[in-house]
Amino acid sequence: MKKGCAFGTHRVIEPKGKLPQPATKIDNNMDIYDNEILINVQTLNIDSASFTQIKEQAGGDVEKIKEIMKGIVAERGKHQNPVTGSGGMLIGTIEKIGPAMEGKTDLKVGDKIATLVSLSLTPLRIDEILEVRKDIDQVDIKGKAILFESGIYAVLPNDIPENLALSVLDVAGAPAQTAKLVKPGDTVVIIGGTGKSGMLCLYEAKKRAGVTGKVICLGHSEDAMKRVRSANLADIYIQADATNAVEVMEKISEATNGEMADITINNVNVSNTEMGSILATKDDGLVYFFSMATSFTKAALGAEGVGKDVTMIVGNGYTKGHAEISLQILRESETLRKLYEELYA
Repeated sequence: MKKGCAFGTHRVIEPKGKLPQPATKIDNNMDIYDNEILINVQTLNIDSASFTQIKEQAGGDVEKIKEIMKGIVAERGKHQNPVTGSGGMLIGTIEKIGPAMEGKTDLKVGDKIATLVSLSLTPLRIDEILEVRKDIDQVDIKGKAILFESGIYAVLPNDIPENLALSVLDVAGAPAQTAKLVKPGDTVVIIGGTGKSGMLCLYEAKKRAGVTGKVICLGHSEDAMKRVRSANLADIYIQADATNAVEVMEKISEATNGEMADITINNVNVSNTEMGSILATKDDGLVYFFSMATSFTKAALGAEGVGKDVTMIVGNGYTKGHAEISLQILRESETLRKLYEELYA
């Protein structure tokens, strides 16, 4: 059996010398190297920005969505949207474990896991697409995938339905980073607070900011705002167009008596929301861009252009304990769990 690199560089076809994520093509032959884990894939949870783009390209047609997805994997050996650059994650069953992984993993053949690394770096083969669930960005397939030695994962819990766990684990980095960043007394704005990651962030922000803090949910859809309000996830609810930076700034200024946010967390899946996030935040405040639709060029040059001294953090899908933190939210909040079951399970 061939020996592999812990980070999967042995799978890179082009350009050589790259890591699997930035590579444009990787080897998706499912004969495993000594340090790889073979997964029999059940469901792909496509990144929200990526799936939104694919749906728009396909005009909402399910067969065209399947065709686009198969084309991406055929061309790249992984599901990395060439427009957004993002992927998603998967759930599946462990089929085979390379001998070099002995003592390095607690996994066993037959375990059902969710991968916590992006599909944009995961060798993937799609044999058949069985079902496309357009409203929750999930696609059931027959296929296989490879988890590298460095790849992180979560064994699926017994007390949470699989599709629900997958939806939460897909965005686990956002609420876990929120838990790290928010302090008691902070004013926190969650842009895209009505979405899958946004609602988890609202819950975690309110928990961490406490009674002396203020959590503001900014969303676009009236129906979605009603759902979040009924779950009592925020202190203030603002309906606004996140791409209209001046509108966002004015509404956040009104809600905070001109103080603006200590922390702004951007979870939206559309482009051109960078400046709204920046203008919502006070000088010396912090903006966390979890959204994969973010242009970091627009964010950096835009902040400079309006003279805003804010710290900007690139959304990292991983932080220590992120899976446990996110799943625990569903255990703590019966209201939020019911809401997620209605929307995503």
